[in-house]
Parts: sequence; C-alpha cells; structure tokens
Amino acid sequence: MALIDFILHVDRHLLELLGQYGLWLYPILFLIVFVETGLVVMPFLPGDSLLFAAGALAGVGSLDPWILGGSLFVAAVLGDSLNYFIGSRIGAAVYVRDSRWIRRDHLERARVFFERHGGKSIVIARFAPFLRTFVPFVAGVGRMHYGRFLAFNVLGALAWVGSFVGLGYFFGNLPMVKEHFTWVLLGIILLSLLPALIAWWQTRRTGDASPSARDDRESVDRESADRESAG
Repeated sequence: MALIDFILHVDRHLLELLGQYGLWLYPILFLIVFVETGLVVMPFLPGDSLLFAAGALAGVGSLDPWILGGSLFVAAVLGDSLNYFIGSRIGAAVYVRDSRWIRRDHLERARVFFERHGGKSIVIARFAPFLRTFVPFVAGVGRMHYGRFLAFNVLGALAWVGSFVGLGYFFGNLPMVKEHFTWVLLGIILLSLLPALIAWWQTRRTGDASPSARDDRESVDRESADRESAG
C-alpha cells in the first residue's frame, strides 16, 4: 500500500524528500531509475510518473532541469546495461528454472515481445511498465550483440527521460494539471501501456516476427554456433 501511495502521490513525496534531503534528491532519483531498469526483480518501482513529477519540480526551479535530465538519462542507460549483463550471465536456463524472484509470466511476455520486434523493442519497452525491466534482461539472455543493444538503449533512454521530464517541466505546473495531479499520473500510467498493447495487437494480427527481430535471432544463433564450435 505504501508503494501505491508513493506512485499516486509521487509529487507530494518528492517535495517531502526535497525538504528533507535537498540536493541529495538527485542521487535518490538516480538510484530509483537505475534499480527499476537495472534489476529484473524490481519492475514495480515508479518510472514514468516519477519522471513527470520530477520534471514538474524542475519547472518551478526546485531542481535543475539539465542536471535532472542528464543524471536520469545516465541512470537509465546504466540500468538497462546492467540488466543486459545479468541476463547474459544467467543465460537461457532462466526459462526452465523456477525462481522466487522473477515472475515467469512477465519474463515470457518480454521474450515474445523481444522476438517479435527485435532491437526496437528496447526503445518501445522504455514506455511500458514491467516490459522496460524485463526486455533488456531477455536481450542479454538471448546474447544480442551489445553494440546493437547499446545503440537502442541510448536512443530509448533519451526518448523516455526527455519526453516525460520535458512534459513535467512544461506542463506539470499548469493549474488544471496541479489540481488533478493524481488523475494525470494515472493517465500517464495508462498511456505508457499503449505502445506494448499496440505491439501485442500487431503480433496477434500478423503472427510472425519482424525482419529486425529475425535478424537479431539469426545473429544470436550464429554467435551461439560460434561458441559451440570454439568449445
């Protein structure tokens, strides 16, 4: 219940944290974004609503927008990279082992999503709760080439942080938005699910993987074959 309250009233809680810790709010926000994107066992932390509320604080001068955006961008890139390397370390055994820490249904959805959309799933998943935590992990499990992964990682982090912090900065302090901030946050959460829902609908409609996804899978297969022959 405490987590739900934090998500729905994140603006109020950020103000409290700012009053208590001052500039330490920057590393606190960095840590939240890093953990949400970097640890596959922590997909429930707030993301989109947190960025929007932080941007609103920057809009009234409580936080520096460039320091805020830059630090959260770095946190998002490093978090996805950590998640990728954890996945590559564990490998495909994660699909057959039972784990008390990783939800199998979330992992399976992310695997199907990644196989359908390939590299662009790294960008799309940034805007979808849970998927943004699981897709980088799945990319690591599948041994997606890290250079390709990093390019999509950086692009996705830039789009995600820039859009939500920017929206909060420019619109988060409008009277209508401030009066209905909780409803705005709920709307953001619902909207953040749209990319994944659209992608799911396209998958159901076409029933086959995209060319970029097939390229990624073929690349993974070649790398696995190379490792087996080398061994």
